[in-house]
Amino acid sequence: MANVLSAQDLNDLLGSLTQPGALTELAVLVGCLTLAWGIVRLIRGHESPEGSIWFGKRIVDGVLFPVIALALAFAAKLALKATMSAAVFKLAVPMLMSLVVIRLSVRVLGVTFPTLRWVRTLERSISWLAWIAVVLWVTGVLPVVMDAMDDIGWKVGSAHMTLRNVVEGTLTAGFVMMLALWVSAAIEKKLLHGTGNTLSLRKIAANLVRASLLFIGLLFALSAVGIDLTALSVLGGAIGVGVGFGLQKIAANYVSGFVVLAERSLRIGDMVKVDNFEGRISDIRTRYTVIRALNGRESIVPNEMLITQRVENSSLADPRVSITSVVQVAYGTDVRALQAALASVMRDVPRVLSDPAPSVQLTEFAADGINLTLAFWIADPENGQGNVRSDVNLAVLDCLNELGVEIPFPQRVMHAPPAPAASSTQA
Repeated sequence: MANVLSAQDLNDLLGSLTQPGALTELAVLVGCLTLAWGIVRLIRGHESPEGSIWFGKRIVDGVLFPVIALALAFAAKLALKATMSAAVFKLAVPMLMSLVVIRLSVRVLGVTFPTLRWVRTLERSISWLAWIAVVLWVTGVLPVVMDAMDDIGWKVGSAHMTLRNVVEGTLTAGFVMMLALWVSAAIEKKLLHGTGNTLSLRKIAANLVRASLLFIGLLFALSAVGIDLTALSVLGGAIGVGVGFGLQKIAANYVSGFVVLAERSLRIGDMVKVDNFEGRISDIRTRYTVIRALNGRESIVPNEMLITQRVENSSLADPRVSITSVVQVAYGTDVRALQAALASVMRDVPRVLSDPAPSVQLTEFAADGINLTLAFWIADPENGQGNVRSDVNLAVLDCLNELGVEIPFPQRVMHAPPAPAASSTQA
């Protein structure tokens, strides 16, 4: 590697860092970093794009800043090479290259897998490997390590492989997979941007794009490692046998997920009830669907269950939901006049629809009073049903108190047995 420093070069580098010209180089480097920050700030604008891989949250934690800083530093190194030793830039350029690798991996993995715990461990591992590579590069140990890995080899079939080939192929494969994840995340973000009735179709398109790009990236990665792709035919047959026997449920869930998204029988945002669990669909994955109840609990439902079992969907054809409540009034109440008054107060409750209009029905002549059923409709069941029922009951209670209508309580009539006749006076 032409740019790797030897031991003598390292001594010369350390000596150059003590020269007065090193301060000039350091000032130029600071100017390059400041200029890179200004360029990224100008490109980004005043608002920070949420979850942006290029810009990050604070400009310096995105990918674009170290890329521009690396380009400016490399240009400055070439410009100063004729007049100075450019010792500072000999250290800065590999450090900025390492920073590009770290920022790329961290931002892409963070955007692609935001909820997985092992991503943080992988990010730290990549950071450590990148900085170790910089140290080996600067100290001149890297050529020795690479030559030692060249001496370790083995045969895989008819091909001869060395440890160096495996390491370089693995790094290339990781870079290719990172690019595939980056492109798929960007396409998925564009497809899922906004809302509407086509969200489910855009979700299945995003899943297909990600699966296709990852498959293509995997093929390039395997080729970079040195694996013969013709051997995948045998692997494909083995996977087919595995799916036929041990992976039936997993395969069924994946197929069911695409069927659900394609048929649009269930959509993100629908209120559903599956296996006595009721809530709103917050996400539809290729293998499972996430249903969030109104109390905050979440249920992960395998997609096969959505195909093979009965599912109640409150939002499929019409999002409106009917809610009922019962109140009892005393006998002798003018029920006809009370019906109109209660329907009027229910109509004034927020979230209660005026079409269909609320209604009050006499449903039962009970032992202690007359049962009236209050029926009304809402259009947003995802915001809860118990709260709007409580609001309606409070409005009805206020109306009954204002009209002086009695809500009866159970009454019982007790009949005392007659007292026994007094015994006749004995003579």
